[in-house]
Amino acid sequence: MEKFKRVLRRMLFPGAAVTVISALAGAALLTYTFLIAGEENPVAYVAYVVSAYGLTVACTGVVPKLINFKSLLRKNPKARRFMDDVPFRLNVSLHASLAINLLYAAVNGFSGIYYRSVWFATLAVYYFFLSLMRFTMVRYVHRHGFGENMEAELRRCRACGAMLIAMNIAMAGVVILVISQNRSFHYAGSLIYLMAMYTFYITVMAIINLVKYRRYKSPVMFAAKAVNMAAALVSMLSLETAMLSQFGGAAEDSEFFRRAMVASTGGIACIIVVAIGSYMVIRSTKRLEEMGKSDRAQRG
Repeated sequence: MEKFKRVLRRMLFPGAAVTVISALAGAALLTYTFLIAGEENPVAYVAYVVSAYGLTVACTGVVPKLINFKSLLRKNPKARRFMDDVPFRLNVSLHASLAINLLYAAVNGFSGIYYRSVWFATLAVYYFFLSLMRFTMVRYVHRHGFGENMEAELRRCRACGAMLIAMNIAMAGVVILVISQNRSFHYAGSLIYLMAMYTFYITVMAIINLVKYRRYKSPVMFAAKAVNMAAALVSMLSLETAMLSQFGGAAEDSEFFRRAMVASTGGIACIIVVAIGSYMVIRSTKRLEEMGKSDRAQRG
């Protein structure tokens, strides 16, 4: 695990030189693709990968250092508490994420009814499951806080893991709809670039936090970050379909490439969600059994 952390940190924080070179190389390749080579040229695929990596390391490295938010925010007592008090920060994050997921579920549900679209209805189901999981965690935290009742936290972590596995059916439905109906998300104008920055940021932070919050020994904390990871994966899938639709061209080869990319990315996302959910279920069940044996031994 420590080796994985070092490799991940080296990739996400490679230093100013690599960050600048990656960003410039991505911008140059995109310019060459759009103005000279064309969107169907193989160089376009390299351009997308390099620009995505450059954007990611810029978000994780250069921007925070230039703006230096932390030093400014620490002057405010509430902001300082948000940064230093982990349970309080996670509590705020849970409420904000619940509100966002409810909004997403409502918008997609309304769109599914208004447009009679199975596509939007499937996304509404996905975000409804996310909202339900976050609601159970918010309710628990209000009553008990973090780390106070390990048995209760393990039971909720196990329940969230099982729901993640069940929710994977909705994600698989999205992937199947994209492939079979050749559907995609669309962002107006340059909004796709803002969505790309947001999506890469939440995905990177979801990966970091999923590893980071394990050390706090709170199953509910870990479950909250696992839900964030699931949300980030579906956002990444949505962004990919939008970028392939907007920049991929209309040729038959491009259509095959879009479907192949969505199938592979969607399959990997589904596998990751199932793996995380299974880990939560198996790990929580094992620890609950150990706690039960310990209690029986003490009573005996």
